[in-house]
Amino acid sequence: MIVKQRKVPIVIRKLEALLRRLPPEHPKRPIISDHLARRMAGYKGELALDYHLKFLHKKNCHILHDLRLKDGDYFFQIDTLILSPSYILILEVKNISGTLVFDPNFTQLIRVSGEKEEGFPDPILQVERQGTQLQEWLSNHKLPKVPIERLVIISNPNTVIKNTLLKLDPATAKHVIHSANLPSKIKRYEKKHAIEQLNPQQLKKLSRKLVNSHIPDDPQILQKFQLSSKEILTGVVCPECFMLPMHRMNAKWVCTKCGSFSKDAHVAAIMDYKLLFGLLITNCQLRSFLHLPSISVSTRILQSMNLASTGTYRNRTYVMKIED
Repeated sequence: MIVKQRKVPIVIRKLEALLRRLPPEHPKRPIISDHLARRMAGYKGELALDYHLKFLHKKNCHILHDLRLKDGDYFFQIDTLILSPSYILILEVKNISGTLVFDPNFTQLIRVSGEKEEGFPDPILQVERQGTQLQEWLSNHKLPKVPIERLVIISNPNTVIKNTLLKLDPATAKHVIHSANLPSKIKRYEKKHAIEQLNPQQLKKLSRKLVNSHIPDDPQILQKFQLSSKEILTGVVCPECFMLPMHRMNAKWVCTKCGSFSKDAHVAAIMDYKLLFGLLITNCQLRSFLHLPSISVSTRILQSMNLASTGTYRNRTYVMKIED
């Protein structure tokens, strides 16, 4: 049973909005595009795993995707967590192509693609640390101590897994598998952990506690790439030819390039504003961002959104929400 669904990470949505709003010639576009590509690859790898998790839905286990918990002054993130009555399983998903060489001597991962070698942090060490942090988190919250297993899932079926030793390193063999091998691996865990640690009520309580303790990652994307608001293109993007800005005429948005029109093209523009600048907005800021012709037009749009607000008429600030 899935108790926390997998969603498109907010950082991906923010990166996409940022690329829509940066000039084509902006020098940081390649860096941001590469960052988005890597994030998308990771997310697609997690989606690829979902097929193999379907076989668990009928069993007495709870599945939580994209869980981010606070451990003291720091956060730790788990791609997928599986709770069963007898053990907990942490899954760290990697969607990396080519040949992956695990180097236990230097605790690093080397990706070999053609003649190119690229180094990555050791995901085995990463998932081991997640297990330690989760165990401490459970202890700090006075929750039952349950055996924790850890796996690194290689979601690309064509990826070759190797290590630098002459014989397969036990840690690599134990902790790293292709996603197709997950069901058989789980059967081994079920045999290994045959004694029930949590009854149905305790399992439900633990699951609910984890979900309620989740703290979403919400990066300030402009700060991350050291961009100012002046570098962001404003206006409503044409949904047909992607030109901006569209012009507001007779209660419609009109594109002067392709001639198309829309009544609600501003909705996507407001979402870009939320992702880039946050959830607080004034009438003046909306009017400026959408290139609206008058205060009355921006007021009507704000009123149609049924937003909570603070402040007086002249200094009113509206509080928006990020819809799922």
